[in-house]
Amino acid sequence: MTEMFKNLIAGEWAGGTNASRNINPSDTNDVVGEYAQGTVDQLNDAVAAAKAAFPAWSRSGPQERYEILKKASDEVFARKEELGRLLSREEGKTLAEGIGEAGRAGQVLAFFAGEALRLTGEMLPSVRPGVGVEITREPMGIIGMITPWNFPIAIPAWKIAPALAYGNCVVIKPADLVPGSAWALVDILHRAGLPKGVLNLVMGRGSVVGQALLQHKDVHAISFTGSVATGRKVAEACIASSPMKKVQLEMGGKNPLVVLDDADLKIAVECAVQGAFFSTGQRCTASSRLIVQAGIHDKFVEACVERMKGLTIDDALKAGTHIGPVVDQSQLDQDLKYIQIAKDEGGKLVWGGELLNRETPGFYLQPALFTETTNAMRISREEVFGPVANIIRVKDYEEALSVANDTEFGLSSGICTTSLKHATHFKRNAEAGMVMVNLATAGVDYHVPFGGRKGSSYGPREQGAYAKEFYTTVKTAYTLA
Repeated sequence: MTEMFKNLIAGEWAGGTNASRNINPSDTNDVVGEYAQGTVDQLNDAVAAAKAAFPAWSRSGPQERYEILKKASDEVFARKEELGRLLSREEGKTLAEGIGEAGRAGQVLAFFAGEALRLTGEMLPSVRPGVGVEITREPMGIIGMITPWNFPIAIPAWKIAPALAYGNCVVIKPADLVPGSAWALVDILHRAGLPKGVLNLVMGRGSVVGQALLQHKDVHAISFTGSVATGRKVAEACIASSPMKKVQLEMGGKNPLVVLDDADLKIAVECAVQGAFFSTGQRCTASSRLIVQAGIHDKFVEACVERMKGLTIDDALKAGTHIGPVVDQSQLDQDLKYIQIAKDEGGKLVWGGELLNRETPGFYLQPALFTETTNAMRISREEVFGPVANIIRVKDYEEALSVANDTEFGLSSGICTTSLKHATHFKRNAEAGMVMVNLATAGVDYHVPFGGRKGSSYGPREQGAYAKEFYTTVKTAYTLA
């Protein structure tokens, strides 16, 4: 029988009125499990539990928070192969990538365990004689979290961990498409010793559970990662609610990778192929626009195609697989739609873009690379979120920088060059939250801030010590001596 996984509300596991089937995109006959679909009433119960738990948890000592997060981190590390296999089975990224992401979740939990011990404040003299000023950070309160399907354990970890470290209570709604990894993470944290109600999990549809979370008057802040369209709706709902909610949005990207004539060709090709196509291109930091200077353009295209020909697209759990399947039929349809759009716009498909058959039924797509494209085309303007990239030819560095910045997005931006002058200028002038030099645009550290500009992000950064800007509020207190 298929195992049933329940919601966690007030420290107890609770079933829903129905359940969704978690399907393996590498083998659609394989059901990972059935996951309870939460109701509005259950969401309300979860918020009530978090509200009841907040007074005690917000005043708990840093040692208690440290020990719980560290214990959870230790279990994640001990089980990272198992958790990585679950992740790859439900989401479709390769087993190596799945294990790596599980390890990242463990690192995040360990980092924020330490942050619980590093809470600081300030004591300042007032401009008024005999008056002291104390500046402290306090937890926001009840944090609602809505997480995406493409990083099903890392993103829940990097939202939940700082929230708990800084004394908040949490209600999380993971992506309905891949709830298994988030469920496993919540189970680990629950068993690590969290008091009842501090962390609550309500799975289900965004239109039901997510909407109720956005509208609930007792939720103080919302952290969301997903599409731009949904992110705008989240922001509108948070501003329209009474009282207004603090909001943090991480959304899409149309990330450029600039390749100059002086680039090391091997490094540039690896940055492009890894950044554009690994994890099946399903990363908001993927290099979907490859902006290549004319002198190296033809050699770069030829080398990219040769590199792509050597990629193995197969079952995510198979040894030797470089790229797994697309996550589901809906995303596959979107990828194919944009491949056709690029063709209709005049782009030249130089490699890939074909559906593939493998031993098991799944959503297998050959990565697609287009040339003869301009930055005005839809393929250059709109996020595909799949293994599809296009090359834009430019005459010099100045045009490359202009094209790179000509986008509504601003998450990650990269350049491949051996010129210190151009690398330095690009780091300063790229209109993105993160800039990479001779590295793929996808791939970030857990102890530094993550986030972008323009339509990619809104609100305080995620990860690292900068996470406190969202999960805490500043209080200034005056005392007459």
